[in-house]
Amino acid sequence: MAERIDTLVILGAGGDLTSRLLLPGLASYLGSSRGADLLVIGVDRAQQTDAAWREKVKAAFDAEPSPLARKVAAKTRYVQGDATSASDLARVLAEAPGRIALYFALPPAVTVIACTQLSKLDLPKGITLALEKPFGTDLASAKSLNRLLESMLPEEQLFRVDHFLGKSTVLNLLGLRFANRIFEPLFSSQNVDRVEIVFDEMLALEGRAGYYDKAGALTDMIQSHLLLVLALTAMEPPASLSEDDLRGSMAQVLRATRSWAKNGKSSHRARYAAGTIEGRRLPAYQDEDGVDASRGTETLAEVTLAIDNWRWAGVPFILRSGKGLGESRQDIRVVFKAVPHLPTGLTGVEGPSCLRISLKPATLDLDLVINGQGDPFTLERVPLHSDLGAGELSAYGEVLAELLECDPTLSVRGDVAEQCWRIISPVIDAWRAGKVPLDSYPAGTAGPLDW
Repeated sequence: MAERIDTLVILGAGGDLTSRLLLPGLASYLGSSRGADLLVIGVDRAQQTDAAWREKVKAAFDAEPSPLARKVAAKTRYVQGDATSASDLARVLAEAPGRIALYFALPPAVTVIACTQLSKLDLPKGITLALEKPFGTDLASAKSLNRLLESMLPEEQLFRVDHFLGKSTVLNLLGLRFANRIFEPLFSSQNVDRVEIVFDEMLALEGRAGYYDKAGALTDMIQSHLLLVLALTAMEPPASLSEDDLRGSMAQVLRATRSWAKNGKSSHRARYAAGTIEGRRLPAYQDEDGVDASRGTETLAEVTLAIDNWRWAGVPFILRSGKGLGESRQDIRVVFKAVPHLPTGLTGVEGPSCLRISLKPATLDLDLVINGQGDPFTLERVPLHSDLGAGELSAYGEVLAELLECDPTLSVRGDVAEQCWRIISPVIDAWRAGKVPLDSYPAGTAGPLDW
């Protein structure tokens, strides 16, 4: 068995990310067949006793209780320290036994400072650094952070976290595409009209202005999560699912990806106005607590991308994500071209067929056109439906399992992180130059009517 992590150190232990996602994900891992014992050390600037920290960990583990989770919670420790202080970081690492994973549950700007301070230290042998998205704030900062990290550790000890890679439905793409002859030949420009990757949420800001108002929908969702889903949807078949083969195939297709219009204008942006979602009245985004209206942060973004390779030339990939919408939709839609010729006399079906892979709930639907009941010359569309298998672990649990097992397959490789920023850079430039208007839509609707 590969070497495992002995101590997980969480920088930013008092933050929302730790309580809302990281600790529940750890509980999922500990309660699974892959769970293994480890020491968890929480680190933050606030003063807190070990007992108070243990209560917080136990409360987070209550959602998925297990004997191993109770054991880990009983011995977890808290260290007061500043992640931007080299001396504090050295003190924390000295208290951590065995092989260490240092998890940066911190805002991106603080993570950069912490890494700079960490580079001044002699790091323990085998240490792994786990960094949350967004990785940098633009292409230049992502490159700069990568060069810093590369000077500290080899790539296999750098774990750039994107929990979308742990979603069971996203991973199901690999089996669907590469284990079924019926699908893989269809995934090409000969048969596909367009591909839509959509993550629309009914949830609004929900008190996350501190992060979201600086990021927006484009950076928060499309730049990281949805571009990785695009890579898995469009990449060439890898020889294996090893870290080198899988991540190499993802990098290859992202290198061929660009904005449909090279000036970045093949995009839309909007933010929600006041409206109602499921009977709850929402204020306009700019009136939400903590929002700086002058930033012009978008809550809905849509970009159209092209992939310049033999398989996908001429096929638009439409990536869209937004908040405060009237319906939650999280899916991949592969829309097929119409048949070259429908024999005269067959009627009843208009519009293309499509393959829908829903991320939540995890389902698969493939349209078939068949003869309708009664009149055999009238066609009707019938979906073939299947529920997709759910993974044993939650998305964060899956990613944490890979981290704690020292397997970087589900981490984002450095060049992939840079490619994601390169792809959306023309869009960012066009938005900053005012070439793409900031539209508006009432909360609880499908978005601007003219999109």
